[in-house]
Amino acid sequence: MIPHARHPYLDHPGPLAFAHRGGAADGLENTAAQFHRAVAAGYRYIETDVHATADGRLVAFHDATLDRVTDGAGRIADLPWSDVRHARVAGAEPVPLFEELLETFPEVRWNVDVKAEPALRPLLDLIRRTGSWDRVCVGSFSEARVTRAQRLAGPRLATSYGTRGVLGLRLRSWGLPAALRRSAVCAQVPEAHAGVPVVDRSFVRAAHARGLQVHVWTVNEPARMHRLLDLGVDGIMTDHIETLRGVLKDRGTWV
Repeated sequence: MIPHARHPYLDHPGPLAFAHRGGAADGLENTAAQFHRAVAAGYRYIETDVHATADGRLVAFHDATLDRVTDGAGRIADLPWSDVRHARVAGAEPVPLFEELLETFPEVRWNVDVKAEPALRPLLDLIRRTGSWDRVCVGSFSEARVTRAQRLAGPRLATSYGTRGVLGLRLRSWGLPAALRRSAVCAQVPEAHAGVPVVDRSFVRAAHARGLQVHVWTVNEPARMHRLLDLGVDGIMTDHIETLRGVLKDRGTWV
């Protein structure tokens, strides 16, 4: 059972279906074209990542460098937007500005992984300037970064736990003492880490006892999706958006 949503970002009937990087299975990750495809498929929650360019423009992009997925090269943090804008993902699609995505997809709620510290303040400034408090959840592997985001923005901002918070919640699920940040609204976790299961019934129960939702990434196989939903997780992030939609339709929980 999904716990009462403490933050409007989580206000949604049924499990949350996240298009991971817009649905990265076909190689056009984190592009406006891919986000359009996810929205057309019915997705209203999209996961993406942000980096800041050398002149402070916030781009939706996973890697620190352009090299892996674009025809460009170099560290985004070292390049001005005037250079980054010419790079093409898979040689075809431009790197989008996150501000333009907020404007282009007003019905979408974004799960934003802040990949580097220079992107944090531009992101918070953008959320503040556009009044997007109900549409963005900020996450990071760095507990210090999400804690800093919460301190700077206050309770209007939805955040997930970083690595330390997830570890604390896992310890709590085993009945061990652990300090936990009280302001997070969700734990976003892999199904397992280094071969050690993270998500099981006790972990979900411990999260729900604190009013936290559990979102699991990145799940692409139907059997795993069904297993996690049977455990009571509140959201799944996937590269295969048609697969997850099909699973939720089969369960009568696709909204």
